[in-house]
Amino acid sequence: MTGAKTAVEWLASVAPDPAACRREWERDPRGVALLPAGRAWDVLILPGGLGRPTLDVLTRVLDRPGPVLVDFGDARTGFFVPPGTAARWLGTGVRTAGHGTWIVVPYPGRSTGGVRWLVPPDGSGTLTDPALLELAMHEAAAGPPAGGRG
Repeated sequence: MTGAKTAVEWLASVAPDPAACRREWERDPRGVALLPAGRAWDVLILPGGLGRPTLDVLTRVLDRPGPVLVDFGDARTGFFVPPGTAARWLGTGVRTAGHGTWIVVPYPGRSTGGVRWLVPPDGSGTLTDPALLELAMHEAAAGPPAGGRG
């Protein structure tokens, strides 16, 4: 079973007290929770100008990438990747959230005024492969192919 309820369970499972996290999350009018990265997932945070094009490339090659967040004003895009990725990431211009860091996560299926899902989690635990993400970043940074779509 997938959907908002299982996505909530999957996300809250990383909280120090998952039940308390779910209760607080559901009551918070902003619909956000602060969750620790590095347990079930890390997050690679791309600048907004690269994030959306990278997601476009990924969605051309994958049926469904892992969860993707975007922040206020689309300034940064966060791709959920396997835990441990942040500690090994060498790329420049990409911020990482891994073990020892916390991120603001919106409640799946609920609109918020700021951070929101571009690709919401479905509860299955699907994450984006970091090698594929890096290739998509390179393709996005290169821009559209010569003579291609503009």
